Amino acid sequence: MEPTYFDHNATTRLDDTVLEAMLPYFQQEFGNASSRHSYGINARRAIDKARKQVAEAVGVQPVQVIFTSGGSEANNLFIRGAVDSLKPGNLFISAIEHPCVLKPAQAIARRSCDAWTVHQLTINPDGQADVAAAEAAMQANKPGVVSVMLANNETGVIQDVAAIAGLARSHGAYIHTDAIQGLGKIPVDFAALQVHAMTLSAHKIYGPKGAAALIVDKRLLLKPLIYGGGHENGLRSGTENVPAIVGFGVACELARVRLTETAQHTARLREQLETGLLGMGATIFGNQAARIPNTCYFALPDIEGDTLVVKLDKAGFAVAAGAACSSVNPGQSHVLTAMQIDPMLARCAVRISLGRDNTLQQVDDFLRATQRIVAELRQINSLSF
Repeated sequence: MEPTYFDHNATTRLDDTVLEAMLPYFQQEFGNASSRHSYGINARRAIDKARKQVAEAVGVQPVQVIFTSGGSEANNLFIRGAVDSLKPGNLFISAIEHPCVLKPAQAIARRSCDAWTVHQLTINPDGQADVAAAEAAMQANKPGVVSVMLANNETGVIQDVAAIAGLARSHGAYIHTDAIQGLGKIPVDFAALQVHAMTLSAHKIYGPKGAAALIVDKRLLLKPLIYGGGHENGLRSGTENVPAIVGFGVACELARVRLTETAQHTARLREQLETGLLGMGATIFGNQAARIPNTCYFALPDIEGDTLVVKLDKAGFAVAAGAACSSVNPGQSHVLTAMQIDPMLARCAVRISLGRDNTLQQVDDFLRATQRIVAELRQINSLSF
């Protein structure tokens, strides 16, 4: 049996069309986009086209797209860039943010040179930021900067970003959303979300690693992380990675065109998957909330998530025990902790994230393999007592 990849929230296979568009910019069109000769002009035109493609994917103007090396850099650019451009105040983030939002926020809280205070927004057991609690918290401590992700990378739960953005704006705060996991899976509209900034990444939408963007409101003031030649409107200096940016643009265009088809397909796969898992007695985290259609985060009681992931990998199925970005820091998921999930059950968590190339047959094969592995593990557990 061919190996099956069920970890699309970690990364995706580069689309053939994307690769084809990128290839000329490694050799034939290798110019530096800042050069004035024809090689540089061709590179600049390619970047301009990609900037337009990325902008169209979320309904903004090309000038609002700031290219970065990845989602982590883009999130850091907003968090640190916004804080450093404002007077000290209160920074609000949700308790389920990606580490590249959580860690810069924690670093800011530890700084002795200013008086920024970091607050975490409460998460309910369904995995959603509590809007009423957020309103009360912001009334008590006026926010200066707020960041809430659009869709969680572990549970897939969609957050009410527009409602929280309304609260943030009512206090005059900057509001940002990490929309990396939403792009290509649900409609993502910058204006509708009412944010000042948004993070996107190429490699979650069948594009290349090493390309991402911070989408910014034209009135947003940020201090850059990287100083130099003043690239990207002065917000991100450094010679542009033309092949990756070109690939990002094409991936965004394909994601926009294929959105409905991809969402419907992965939703059908997930429905079949979760029906089978529930039949095995699984708990599915966040299934009472709106989720991106490709994500299932589940636990089978008494079956360690890490053990199940290893066994499934040997059986030919690539899945995740939580988020790939946290694999260097094993332990209970901070997302499940925020959801108040029992620690013993949280240790059993496994994430499946489906893609447009997955099939119903692969889901059926996965369910059979899981049932067999779980039966073997439970037999071993029973013999050990």
